[in-house]
Amino acid sequence: MLFGTSLRSDGTAGSPFQGPGLWARVAPFAIVAVLAEASLALPSGHESGGAVLASVLLLLAAAAGFLLPWSRLPLWMQVLVPLTYTGSVLALDLAAGSTSGVGIVILIPLVWTALFHRRWESVCVVAAIVAVEIIISLTPVAAPDAVIARRAVFWASLGALISVAAHGLRERIRRSQQRSEQLQSRLRELTVLADRDRIAAELRDNVVQRIFTAGLRLQSAASQTPRGNVRGKIEASVDELDQTVRMLRDAIFGLEQRPTERGLRQEITDVCAQLSPAPEISFSGPVDALGAATRAQLVDMLTEALGPVRTNAVAARIDIAAEGESCRAVIEAGPGQAPGAAGPDGTEATEALRGEDFGRVRDRGAAAGIRVDVEAIPDGLRVAWQIPRGSPVAAPRS
Repeated sequence: MLFGTSLRSDGTAGSPFQGPGLWARVAPFAIVAVLAEASLALPSGHESGGAVLASVLLLLAAAAGFLLPWSRLPLWMQVLVPLTYTGSVLALDLAAGSTSGVGIVILIPLVWTALFHRRWESVCVVAAIVAVEIIISLTPVAAPDAVIARRAVFWASLGALISVAAHGLRERIRRSQQRSEQLQSRLRELTVLADRDRIAAELRDNVVQRIFTAGLRLQSAASQTPRGNVRGKIEASVDELDQTVRMLRDAIFGLEQRPTERGLRQEITDVCAQLSPAPEISFSGPVDALGAATRAQLVDMLTEALGPVRTNAVAARIDIAAEGESCRAVIEAGPGQAPGAAGPDGTEATEALRGEDFGRVRDRGAAAGIRVDVEAIPDGLRVAWQIPRGSPVAAPRS
């Protein structure tokens, strides 16, 4: 009930006259307002028909305020609705007389603003209530000055007390809700992390060890087998198992890495996300432990080196290894498609990559004092460079 107001598209507080739970908020106040108007029919009677009509019209105007398009109106206009009802209570009190006891309903707009409006709006309503009490004290028979002052002081104190208490309660409830949401979010995160750690431990202790043991057995069998097709197949299987172990270790590292951490692996994966065909990426060593300057230099040079790969739509294999005091990056790129085939932009594909295609990454490396080696391999070109784990001078972006 305390937080049923709607929100605007920009995230600011919306109107308390709209949104979920509206009828639950309005019903108690509406019932008291209607009963106050109906109380004029009691034997004490009313003294002024004009005041009764004014009270009813102002009450209807306050009710009509709920139908306004508040999402398109300034927020400050919201205080006009409780102020309108305060005027209705003034007319009601003038109609029934200052001794009729109906003046207690002046608390309705005060409680409403304390529950659903901002503090400065409650201040406006408190000031209006004090003005109402002064007007009632002066008509139709003027009360002594001491009585007027006492009413003004007491009603101002009561209004301030209710407003401060209600706004403080709302603030404590809001902080409690935020704290509860934070604790629930942290609990979900800890649960996910516990599951990730458990899966990583099972993969490391069971799956990886078994594959590694099977690879050793096959390697031992290959050494006892004469050279030929059988031995070649066994050695190929050993290589496949070795590659599988590397992939599993990468997956385990990804599971053990916390979701809030953005390491070098994630940055390189993002750089390669737009390449087609998708490259094969492998990591070895503590690549995520590299310094910020080294990581930035590596990502910049890798992005530059992958430009020709992206342009020619060739298959590529990327190896990133952190060893000792340096980090080594190797890209092996092949033609990826038959000579003369159509490339991704509809033009004829190049027959193969050329060493000149990597001139820009060579220039970027030279500006930072890093040597970039480009050599031919049976399936294409091999581009490699090694970055010290210190802080190389970053080359300016082209």
